[in-house]
Amino acid sequence: MDKKTSLSKIEDYVMQLFQNEGTGHDYYHMKRVALMARGFAREENADTFVAEAAGWLHDIGDKKLFNDPFSAKEGMKVFLQQIGLDDEQISTIERAVADVSFSKGHKKPSTLEGQIVQDADRLDALGAVGIARTFAYGGANGQLIHSENTANTSIQHFYDKLLLLKDLMITAAAKKEAGIRHQFMKTYLAQFFKEWDEQ
Repeated sequence: MDKKTSLSKIEDYVMQLFQNEGTGHDYYHMKRVALMARGFAREENADTFVAEAAGWLHDIGDKKLFNDPFSAKEGMKVFLQQIGLDDEQISTIERAVADVSFSKGHKKPSTLEGQIVQDADRLDALGAVGIARTFAYGGANGQLIHSENTANTSIQHFYDKLLLLKDLMITAAAKKEAGIRHQFMKTYLAQFFKEWDEQ
């Protein structure tokens, strides 16, 4: 099976898993990360197939999204075998997604493709889409928008994670775009607090 067909089948697989996901980790998030990863891979002379495939698959097995992360990862491996990927390709994709998550700490992935996917994933948490995803995730998990009485709010998430991401980017293209999106979020927060304080 050629790589284009393999990627199409991977996209369909991800669509089935995430099409009804309501926390901002949906099919469209995977698509944005996959396409950004492909573009970054071209700029960085990395393996575009591995980067795009890992972009599509990077949230499979995330404990926030799966009740049984291990089974989800094993299911992904079986699926990749079924569509004809060899053991080396599967292993390379698995390595690329292994250290992507922010929750695992500020760990730099061991492969260039992993670094690219991590950058693409973090970029999708920034800017206008990132703001929308933050409130979608907060709402789905019962978080308040903002409160002086608890730190477990969507607004606090900006300070705990989102505003830190700009300085964690690895690739040149991601660093440039992150700066733009970071500034947009700061502008948004300034306006948010202006309106909030007018209550």
